[in-house]
Amino acid sequence: MRGKGRGAVLLTRRLLGQANPHQQTRSTTVLCVRKDDDVIIMADGQVTFGASIMKPNVVKTRVLNADASSPVIAGFAGATADALALLERLETQIEQHPGQLLRAAVELATNWRMDRSLRRLDASIIVADKTISLQLTGNGDVVESHDGVLSIGSGSPYAGAAARALLAEESLKLDAKEIAERAMRQAASSCVYTNDTFTVLGLNQKEGLRDLPK
Repeated sequence: MRGKGRGAVLLTRRLLGQANPHQQTRSTTVLCVRKDDDVIIMADGQVTFGASIMKPNVVKTRVLNADASSPVIAGFAGATADALALLERLETQIEQHPGQLLRAAVELATNWRMDRSLRRLDASIIVADKTISLQLTGNGDVVESHDGVLSIGSGSPYAGAAARALLAEESLKLDAKEIAERAMRQAASSCVYTNDTFTVLGLNQKEGLRDLPK
C-alpha cells in the first residue's frame, strides 16, 4: 500500500505538471486587523501552481462556531484541504472550550505538533474572536497579536507592514476594514502570488458577526 500510494502521488504530480519536486502550489495573503471594537480578516483569492494561476477566486476565510454566542472568524494559507482539516479540528476544540479561543488554539497546536498525521498538514491559520487574534503554525506556535495586526502567506510581509503603517497614521481616520483593504491592495501590487479578489469577515465586540459589503 505504501508503494502504491507513493506511485499515485508521483502520477498526480506528473498529471499536474509537477515533475519538479521544487515546484509548489503557492498562495496566498491573509491579513487580520483589529482596531477599536472591530476585527477584520481579509484574504485574497489566488492559487498559483508553479508559474500558472490555477484559480483567482478561492475563498480562504471561514466562520467557526457561527451559531454560538462567541463566533470565531478564520483565514488560512497553504494547502486548502489541509487547512480545512485543521479548522474542523479547531472548531471541535472551540465547542469543548466555549469562549476560550486561546485554550482551544493551544490544544489544536499541541495536537498538530505531536500527532504524526497532523504534522504532515501544510497550512497556517489566523483566528479571531471578539477579544483576541491568534496565529497558529504547524511548529506548535500560537502567536497573539501585539499591535492588532497578523498576516500569513507569501504576501504577508507587504500586507502586515502596510497595515501597521496605516494603523499608526491616526489622522487618516480609517476603520479596520479600510485599513485591511488598503494593505491587501499593497500586497497584491507587490506579491505575484496575491491578487485583488478579496473575501472579508468581521466581528464587532458588541454586535458579533458583521455583515460586511464586499
